[in-house]
Amino acid sequence: MAPDSLTKPQMCSLLAKRLRFHIVGALTVSLGVATFCKFAVAEPRKKAYADFYRNYDSTKHFEEM
Repeated sequence: MAPDSLTKPQMCSLLAKRLRFHIVGALTVSLGVATFCKFAVAEPRKKAYADFYRNYDSTKHFEEM
């Protein structure tokens, strides 16, 4: 087995290639988490506040206190 038959490792632009891959992955994961939080947390919370204040009577609440 001759030493010339071994493939040389890629050294030129290896960091840029790996960073590009990891940045795309990080952006994809962060957008997924942000979308999940919006529809799983924020929208139900806004709906709950809207439902509460739809029938809320501040005068009645003040009299009870």
